Amino acid sequence: MRVLVIEDDAEMANFIEKVLLEAGHSVDKAIDGERGLELARSADFDALVVDRMLPAKDGLTLLKEYREAGGTTPALFLSALGDVQNRVQGLKAGADDYLSKPFAPSELAARVEALGRRQAGEPQVTALKAGDLEMNLLSRKVTRAGKKIDLQPREFRLLEYLMRHAGQVVTRTMLLEKVWDYNFDPQTNVIDVHISRLRAKIDKEFDEPLLHTVRGAGYRLQG
Repeated sequence: MRVLVIEDDAEMANFIEKVLLEAGHSVDKAIDGERGLELARSADFDALVVDRMLPAKDGLTLLKEYREAGGTTPALFLSALGDVQNRVQGLKAGADDYLSKPFAPSELAARVEALGRRQAGEPQVTALKAGDLEMNLLSRKVTRAGKKIDLQPREFRLLEYLMRHAGQVVTRTMLLEKVWDYNFDPQTNVIDVHISRLRAKIDKEFDEPLLHTVRGAGYRLQG
């Protein structure tokens, strides 16, 4: 996913960027409302993360003008103003979600992921299942046969994509586009490395392997 972060506090902006990069997204940043609105209108983003208190143009005004001009990219408001009245104002201004500061990095990543699924028009599911492998998209918990499996953020995104396409052959190009956003050369072995790590975590200690390599085509997670 490509995410636009509109935040004037450099330390906070860098923190948000780090969280989203670790979750596998690409990030663009703007430090004021005017520039943020300009970028939101001129480029194709999957989600917007907007601070409420911004110089040049505050977050409420930015989102109102963006929506009035026909902008449809899902937006998450970040604000230290977390009471009900302020949340309602943010949602009425055009935000799809509202997260109060301070926040947990994992919650920010999960909410941005949810915005991306909404933008893509995917069903708003909260859990995925393939055989005895289960994934909770809200808690980001993965288990197989009831045993917890710890995954790194990129491994989680990779497994989520494979589970959403369980039983289907997924090509390297599809993975580069949907999981890596074309940030790597198609000839790189980054996919092989992550597939190998993922296979070690979800298959190694179990009798029945779920993740299969389809020679010359890609990979398939058994449904």
